[in-house]
Amino acid sequence: MQVRNLERDAEPFTTADGSTIREILNVQHPPTARQSLAEASLPAGGATERHYHRDAEEIYFVLTGTARMELAGEEREVGPGDAILIPPGAWHQITALQDLRFLCCCAPPYRHEDTYFA
Repeated sequence: MQVRNLERDAEPFTTADGSTIREILNVQHPPTARQSLAEASLPAGGATERHYHRDAEEIYFVLTGTARMELAGEEREVGPGDAILIPPGAWHQITALQDLRFLCCCAPPYRHEDTYFA
């Protein structure tokens, strides 16, 4: 059984889009092979760089804080309990209105090389 703890096992790093994440499960932690799960955070006023992923489908799940989510040209305010589906190829950006923590699920697993900018 694979059990990893966010606080104990996940070291923070900055992704290509500018958010700070802690990967909880990914391909570096067998037997995970087809998806990844990470906690992401942005300070109030912070934003990811607008980008898309050619291969990965993502789901953002907001834990704390509020944000403005832009997805394929549509904007909406999101907050705790909201889940956002980000299809492959969809341009997106999230801007924290308050300190923000959210889960990011990617299938296939997150790779820097699958992040594209304008």
